[in-house]
Amino acid sequence: MTREYRQTVYRPPAGAADILLIRHGESMPARPGESFPMTGGHGDPALHENGHAQAHAVAERLQREPIAAIYVTTLQRTHQTAAPLAGRLGLAPRVEPDLREVHLGDWDGGLYRIKAAENDPAFDRARQRREWGEIPGAETTEALHARVRAGLLRIAGAHPDQLVAAVVHGGVIGAAMAMAAQSDAFAFNGAANGSISRLVIHGDRMTVRGFNDCAHLG
Repeated sequence: MTREYRQTVYRPPAGAADILLIRHGESMPARPGESFPMTGGHGDPALHENGHAQAHAVAERLQREPIAAIYVTTLQRTHQTAAPLAGRLGLAPRVEPDLREVHLGDWDGGLYRIKAAENDPAFDRARQRREWGEIPGAETTEALHARVRAGLLRIAGAHPDQLVAAVVHGGVIGAAMAMAAQSDAFAFNGAANGSISRLVIHGDRMTVRGFNDCAHLG
C-alpha cells in the first residue's frame, strides 16, 4: 500500500502563546473645540452605542473558546469592550499598560481624527514616512513598537500553551502585525473596530495567524 502524506494542520509550537488581538469597539465621536477625557496623556473616550454592540458581538463569537486570560489597556474603551466577554467567561481582565494606544501628542484628545479627516500636512507626512513622530509631540514609531513588543512578550511569557484575548487599539494592532510580519510599519494600520487578529508568540518570535477578522460583526 502506498504511503500517503496529508497536508498538515497548523498548531502553535509547544510553549507558545496564542493571542487574539481584539480592537475595541467604536468610541464616541470627536467634535471641534471639545476634548475627550484624558488618562495619562491619552484621549479616553467611552464607547459609542455601536461600540457596545460590537463588544457583544465579540463576546458571542469567542464565548466558547478556551480563553485563559483577558487583557485590557489603561483606557476605558478597552475595558468596556472586554466586559461582555469577561462576564461570559467569568474572567477578570488584567491591565497591560504598554498596549495602550499610540500617544498622539498635541493631537490627542480627539484632534487627531479631525486633522486626519482634513488631511493635515503633518498627518500626510506621518502616513508617507510611516512615522508617528511627524505629529507634533507624538511618540515615534520606534518607541511605539518597542513598548508594544515588550507588552506582548510579557503576556506571552505568562501564558505558554494558552489562548489569550487582548483588547487593544488600532495603532497597537498595526504595530504588532508589522513587527511579526517584518513589513512596512503602517501596512496593518486600520483594523476595524471589534475585529479580531491573531498572533502566535514563541520565545521572542511572533507569527501572524490572522488579521482583521470581522465575520461576527455582520
